[in-house]
Amino acid sequence: MEKLKNGLIVSCQALEGEPLHSSYIMSRMAVAAKEGGAVGIRANSVADILAIKNEVGLPIIGIIKQDYDGFDVYITPTYEEVEALAKVGVEIIAMDGTFHTRPKGESLEQIVKKIKGNFPHIKLMADIATVEEAMWCEKIGFDFVGTTLHGYTKESLGCDVSNQNFKFLREVIAAVSIPVIAEGKVDTPEKAKKVLELGAYCVVVGGAITRPQEITKRFMREIEGVRC
Repeated sequence: MEKLKNGLIVSCQALEGEPLHSSYIMSRMAVAAKEGGAVGIRANSVADILAIKNEVGLPIIGIIKQDYDGFDVYITPTYEEVEALAKVGVEIIAMDGTFHTRPKGESLEQIVKKIKGNFPHIKLMADIATVEEAMWCEKIGFDFVGTTLHGYTKESLGCDVSNQNFKFLREVIAAVSIPVIAEGKVDTPEKAKKVLELGAYCVVVGGAITRPQEITKRFMREIEGVRC
């Protein structure tokens, strides 16, 4: 995973109902990301990952977004999703690393232990929202923590996730000894450079590169300001 250090990982995802929802389109998005200099891809679903692997040889952070009634956890929430990702050969599996209750009566500690026993070659990334979660995930065996969910859980709602000082990232880096991946609201090249300067192992950028509807809205907000 040394090739990821100080590099850009592009998140190539489009959920059902979004304009670019297509495994083929995501595979071409991954090709474009590679040509632009990305060192890795973050992708959702077995279908998208297989399509991407057929096109690019970059390391993949794999996830499966799966909703379970009555549970807030949706990023690779159970061992079933982990096993599906392991079988397609991703290098890293990202999971929800919050303190929230998981479906099927599983605990995150149990899932991590099982993964380490059955798939010792796969690295694990914890998508966390608080410093306490980052520390806990390091303790139970994760190889990376990512700031992915900061500002998106009830414990972190209202946080200024786009703060140019990146206070939360600084706190996580200071609290753990495993590599910290910066992800979430890194929407400009300047911010990507800044998080790496602060000590992030690498940076994941998604919507600012791969969601044209969001990019268009950013332009329109500025244009509407001129029209007023």
